[in-house]
Amino acid sequence: MSKASADHRHYDELLPKLQLHLVQMQINAMAKNEKICIVVEGRDGSGKDGLIKRITEHLSVRQTRVIALPKPSNREESQWWFQRYVRHLPACGEIVIFNRSWYNRAGVERVMKFSSKAQQKQFLRDAPEFERMLVESGIKLVKLWLDIDKGEQKKRLDARRSDPLKQLKVSDMDKAAEAKWDAYSAARDEMLTRTHSALAPWICVRTNDKKVARIEVMRFLVDQLAPADISADIEPTDAEVVFPFELAALSDGRLAK
Repeated sequence: MSKASADHRHYDELLPKLQLHLVQMQINAMAKNEKICIVVEGRDGSGKDGLIKRITEHLSVRQTRVIALPKPSNREESQWWFQRYVRHLPACGEIVIFNRSWYNRAGVERVMKFSSKAQQKQFLRDAPEFERMLVESGIKLVKLWLDIDKGEQKKRLDARRSDPLKQLKVSDMDKAAEAKWDAYSAARDEMLTRTHSALAPWICVRTNDKKVARIEVMRFLVDQLAPADISADIEPTDAEVVFPFELAALSDGRLAK
């Protein structure tokens, strides 16, 4: 049995154990006044909401914030692009998770032409510098790209439309996500290539199996953000599921085309 298959089979057993480790990680972060910022990006249907829900389920409500910003107001559109995100960055002892982030400009805004080519060009130039400042200021920054195959995306978006309990997740953007698959692929490829850096690397996650992806991301977060006495008994992350971005991943099948 592969590691991924084992994770899926034992999901109900592994999930609470990893959530406990995340709680211990947060207790340590609060005690040491650490500032943690997790960026969760990915295609529509890639499992962002479900992943974030499992990560935060038992964390401190006061010390954990999930930021999912709506469409910019007219005033915000006139501001420096990063300005609306800066106000939500973590203070000491806080964990902030961006359910989509400043990378909207490199994804949906590019594909749907909500911003100009000049604005997109400036963003790709500025983002690594912005993130360098965050990291050098003491913020622990984790950037996750959730990847999904075209067929699996269609299956999940179709399921949304037929489930009354998921009607709040259905939007016109779902149709665009499917119709503009290739454009989103091109945007993803340039975004990952231009904004991956040693200080703020992109971590790619294959999410065709939601349960496996959740387990592996939680393992990764504990490994990266918790001290050794907390993370010591965590199994290594499955490199078939979670891996640092590299150019080869664009052509070797690890990222969906």
